[in-house]
Amino acid sequence: MKKQNNSKLRIIPMGGLEQIGMNITAFEYEDSIIVVDCGLSFPEDDMLGIDLVIPDVTYLKNNLDKVKGFFITHGHEDHIGAIPYVLRDINVPIYATKLTIGIIENKLQEHNMMNKVKRKVVRYGQHINLGCFRVEFIKTNHSIQDAAALAIYSPAGIVVHTGDFKVDYTPVFGDAIDLQRFGEIGKKGVLALMCDSTNAERPGFTNSERTVGKTFDNIFSEHTNTRIIIATFASNVDRVQQIINSAYKFGRKVVVEGRSMVNIISTATELGYLHIPENTLIDIEQLKNYPDEQTVLITTGSQGESMAALSRMAANLHKKVTIKPGDTIIFSSNPIPGNEKAVSNVINELFMKGAEVIFQDAHVSGHACREEIKLIYSLVKPRYAIPVHGEYKHLKAQASIAKELGFDKEDIFILSSGNVLELDENGAKVTEKVPVGAILVDGLGVGDVGNIVLRDRQHLAEDGIIIVVMTLESGSSRVLAGPDIVSRGFVYVRGAESLMDEAKRVLDDAMEYCMDRNITDWGKIKTEVKEELGEFVWKKTKRRPMIMPIIMEV
Repeated sequence: MKKQNNSKLRIIPMGGLEQIGMNITAFEYEDSIIVVDCGLSFPEDDMLGIDLVIPDVTYLKNNLDKVKGFFITHGHEDHIGAIPYVLRDINVPIYATKLTIGIIENKLQEHNMMNKVKRKVVRYGQHINLGCFRVEFIKTNHSIQDAAALAIYSPAGIVVHTGDFKVDYTPVFGDAIDLQRFGEIGKKGVLALMCDSTNAERPGFTNSERTVGKTFDNIFSEHTNTRIIIATFASNVDRVQQIINSAYKFGRKVVVEGRSMVNIISTATELGYLHIPENTLIDIEQLKNYPDEQTVLITTGSQGESMAALSRMAANLHKKVTIKPGDTIIFSSNPIPGNEKAVSNVINELFMKGAEVIFQDAHVSGHACREEIKLIYSLVKPRYAIPVHGEYKHLKAQASIAKELGFDKEDIFILSSGNVLELDENGAKVTEKVPVGAILVDGLGVGDVGNIVLRDRQHLAEDGIIIVVMTLESGSSRVLAGPDIVSRGFVYVRGAESLMDEAKRVLDDAMEYCMDRNITDWGKIKTEVKEELGEFVWKKTKRRPMIMPIIMEV
């Protein structure tokens, strides 16, 4: 009985559930663990000063000897962004398709890790054996080339993980999704399907990427006498291809602006995923040699990021490009949930400069809508449904699709990051929770900023700081100088002299109280100062600034 109990497949999402981004899932069977994806997410509004958020992989570190490799479904940041951080500690090989490996190598180069990390390029239909697992890559479509679904063969059964996908019968580059293979694997009997939920609330089918090309052609033909600037995701190579096609058709030169855009386009061109007609691409320095109506700029910043090229142009901070009245600017993307405000701010700034901004119909999603999700379920016919990739409402929407398709409630699992789902033919249940969470990256520091530091930043941002400086005589702790008050972000000192004078009196009283009672312990003196001053400031201003007493000894 014991043996059977141990030998179940364990699926452990360590990120990417109940959020968009930071996708990473471990699959464990006896002494083997493989990991699918290793993404980052971008900071929430309350994470002041944080650059990136990466998953906490304590569970993998604690089981290092079991971890065999990482399988990456496609080259988007929310699936590969944490690789340079996570693989410092968990150095195992990475398996992915050609373009995905190319983009990962850009990252590893930046972090000087090219020689440390083993990488293996996998073709569709190829099987990789690692430990108890065999993993097959299946062709899918997405808003980046070379996306793959994974069929994970384990002794307990087959799990199909779709990765991010849509069904595109007329892709811009390469083949349509390999629906036949999904069907063949479905016939073998599939234990569980882990399916992308990002668009599970949307009815119908997602439009083909090719429809955007027609939109571009129309926009180009209507705006023959203005400069055109198009903001899109750097990683959407097909979108970039279609912009280049339209530009070529209408005799325009193309400039690529924004670091991530330049990196990905050069990788995609080298690997043959992007075809640029000769003499179409020009350097940004050459822009001034061409009239406006003969140029197109492809730029980053479609999400309103403050440091991206388009936002810098909108704010007049860009060194080489200034927005002029008459420019036509196209947002070829939808705001990611949470970025709506930033995007509309940039759009407003561009309108104020006299530009025409187009943000309708110049984008299609890279994720499957309800009918495509139903199609995958019908082909794969899984025993259990495990919605992945999305906020709770997206996972719920996919669970409702599974119910429509006849799944019992007991066979649909909406997991949280950290849940351990143990499953085999006879049943599935969540048995435990492993430690998961967000590790914050701030500058070069990884994980050195935690909740307490963030709370302090929040506190400083909301109420400011008061520093109390005093000099005490060693031994007797008599006050020799001070207490003096310095404040930042609390009140403007010049306009609040009387408040500061009163505060100084409160401090003098507090110090006198300590002297009278012969309190010489610095900790107690600091506490007394904090309490008295804190209470006074709250009474007078209804604010609670951070109070830092600093004592020097002479």
